[in-house]
Order: sequence, then C-alpha cells, then structure tokens
Amino acid sequence: MEVQKSQKGADDIIMKRKIYQQLLDWKEKRNGEVALLIEGARRIGKSYIVEEFAKNEYESYILIDFNKAPQMVRDWFDLYLEDLDTLFLYLSQHYKVRLHERKSLIILDEIQLCPRARAAIKFLVADRRYDYIETGSLVSIKKNTRSIVLPSEERSIQMYPMDFEEFLWATGNDMLMDLIRKMYAEKKPMGQAFHRQAMDAFRLYMIVGGMPQAVKKYVETKDFDAVDAAKRDVLTIYRNDIFNYAGEIADKVVSIFDQIPPQLSKHEKKFRLSALKPGAKYRDWDDAFFWLKDARVVNICYNSTEPNIGLKMNEDRTTLKCYMNDTGLLISHAFDEKGIVSSEIYQKLLFGKLEVNEGMLIENIVAQMLTASGNKLFFYSKSSEEAEERMEIDFLLQKDKVTSRHNIRPIEVKSGKNYTLSSLKKCMNKFGEYMTAPTVLHAADYKVEDGITYLPLYMTPLL
Repeated sequence: MEVQKSQKGADDIIMKRKIYQQLLDWKEKRNGEVALLIEGARRIGKSYIVEEFAKNEYESYILIDFNKAPQMVRDWFDLYLEDLDTLFLYLSQHYKVRLHERKSLIILDEIQLCPRARAAIKFLVADRRYDYIETGSLVSIKKNTRSIVLPSEERSIQMYPMDFEEFLWATGNDMLMDLIRKMYAEKKPMGQAFHRQAMDAFRLYMIVGGMPQAVKKYVETKDFDAVDAAKRDVLTIYRNDIFNYAGEIADKVVSIFDQIPPQLSKHEKKFRLSALKPGAKYRDWDDAFFWLKDARVVNICYNSTEPNIGLKMNEDRTTLKCYMNDTGLLISHAFDEKGIVSSEIYQKLLFGKLEVNEGMLIENIVAQMLTASGNKLFFYSKSSEEAEERMEIDFLLQKDKVTSRHNIRPIEVKSGKNYTLSSLKKCMNKFGEYMTAPTVLHAADYKVEDGITYLPLYMTPLL
C-alpha cells in the first residue's frame, strides 16, 4: 500500500497514514471538481496528514486554521464570494503565500467553526483555480450547519485513530503486518515465534492506542507516564468539547461518556440506561448518544434482532454497546490513580498480569479495528427463558454483496484461554442458512476446528 513520502528530518517521527493514498486518488482523479472533507475525532492527525500532503504534492498551500483565524479572515468568505480575485489576493497577502493556478491547495482546517467558509465551497470549486481540503469534527452538529446549504461539491471521507499497521510503522516494525496478511490469506498459523511477536505488538498497540500524540510520545520516550499524560490531554479536549458544543444536552453527554468504562466492564457490555437515571428511556438520551457518535468519540454497536440478510433493517437502536474510539484512551479513562494511570499498571496490562476484566479492552479494540476497516458494528442478543434461544454474539459482519443465503459472519471475542462457544453454536444452529465462516478472535494462533475459524486478535483488521 502506498503511503506518504518521508518529509521530516532524521530526528522527527514520521507518522505514515494510509489515508494519504485516498488524498492522492482524490487529487489525481477529481482534478478540482469537488472539495474533500476529512471527518474524524479531534486529535487523530487530520491537520498533520493534510499539511504533509500539501507540502509533498503542491507547489504551495495555505492553511486556514479556524481555531486561530481572525474575524476578518472569516468575514472574507462572506464579503468576496462574488469577487474571488480579491478573496485570493487577501488570503495570499495575509498568509504570505503565493498561489498558483491548479498547483496550489487551500486547507480549511476545523471547518465546523466557520460554517460560512463551508458554504463558500460551492463557489470556490466552481472557480476551479485551486484545490480545497476541509477537515473537521462535529461537522454534522446542527449549530454547525444551521443557516447554510451544505455544498454538493463536497466529498467526505472518514479518518480514524492510527490502526494496528500504522502503529507498527511508527514503532519501526514495517514488515510484521505483511507476514500477518500472508498467513491470513494462506489460512496458516504464524508459528510460535512470530505469533508471540505479533501478540506482543498487539498488546502494546492496545495500551498505547492510536492517538498520534500518544504514539509519538511512546516512540520518543518509552515512558508510559508520558504516554498516559498525552492521552489525558486528549480526554480533556473531548470533555471540554462536550461543554462547549453540546449545548443543552451537555450534562447527558458527559453522563454517558463517564459511564463507558463501567458499562464495558460488565459481562454483556450492553449499555444500561438505568445507570444514567432510574427509568431512563432511550428516546430521552438518543441525542446525547448521537452527539458522541457524530464527534467520533465513540463507536456504537447496535443489536440486530434478526441476523439474516440485512442487519440494518433489523437494527434495535434501544439496545446498544458504546465503545471508546480508541482503546488507549479507554485505559486512561478507566484506570485513574490520582489523575494518572501509573507505569506499573501499564506494565501489568502489557504482560496480561493485571487482575481486571480485560475483556472490555479486548472487545473495545476489536470494535475499533472493525470500524477502522470500514465495518458497521452490529451484535446479536436474545434473552429467553429457553436455554436454546438465549445467546449473545459479540459482532455480526455483513458481506459486501448481499445475497439471500450465507451473508452474515458471526464473531465471538475471547480474552482468556478457557472459554465456551455455546452462543456461537446455538446461533449457527438457528440461523445457519444466513451464516458464513463463524469466527473466534482469541489470543492463540490461527486454526480451523469443527467448522469454526479461530483467528489471533491481530488479524482482526483483515476481516
């Protein structure tokens, strides 16, 4: 896979990101016909990757950061839409950058903070002189789209925290994922030595997480205290964003946010609304869940009541699991000792020696990896007095091409060595005509047994 070129000095950490190829594809194929909007949570590296792309692929670029841009710059997007020559001259002079027709990029960073600039995209793209990339979080929140017509000349792509392979690149392990991918394709085990290497790397990724600041801090220092501090900075930003942008539902959003660790620590991991307020109804909290999902702070997994052809058609939005967008952040959110997770706890987590419900971390990172691979998250839960009807399936994946049979892949996630598969087997017995390739994600190596595929956790991105 092609990624961005190296552009930093020898002393800098280069954060290669796969989205770079999508930026290249957009530049080469769309040729200025549409602007590109990159959506994603705060602090996942959107601004960094776009600026690196601009440095590498254009003769010049202007970065307008609406977190810092003065009011006069914002006003220009109102005043000069019918006089673009003046707008571009003003921008060039203010940012001290000469623009070159069809060879320059204008970056509208944190576009949600200036809706009028987003509305202006229609006119800017029609002009065709320059290319435009927008970055943003909370771009769909009503207050950020009120009174503007969203431009049809805009295409959006999603960006996520660094995935497992990107983490491996950052930590200097460029080849391990190639081996993992080869073994997965050939349906072969990794073998003891390489499996151990891969699991060690996976556990490190799980506890550091995919936030670029945390990864960079780990690479530079190998100091888990410093890594945790970087993650807590991100959590503080998330919390501040809630109070700054969630408006009248801020208290509800914070309540859900703070309940994520205790809810995931439960056996079934379903979010119990009663923990928020006795007698709480989903209809009274759905806006708060949506806010967190729209901000990309969480990954929501809905119950599909009939795991057959179309999972979304049978979606029960009142029964859900709420995962953190990054498992490294979940650890800092969950294990709080006087405002910091100690290095000792990180060491115990790294070696699997912490007496804690590790299942919540493992299931969270599987959800994170599946989301980053482009999957919508569903699970199956059925309560019944009859034992044969009662079952819990952690995840359901739907094949790209919908068919009438064998369309759904049931997945069970196991964190320990000793486990049963009663739910998976009952699911196959009841819904077998719709099911394909029942899968267990576990800490051991690849194997197939009794029609069930057992995959090591680090192969999750390949599903």
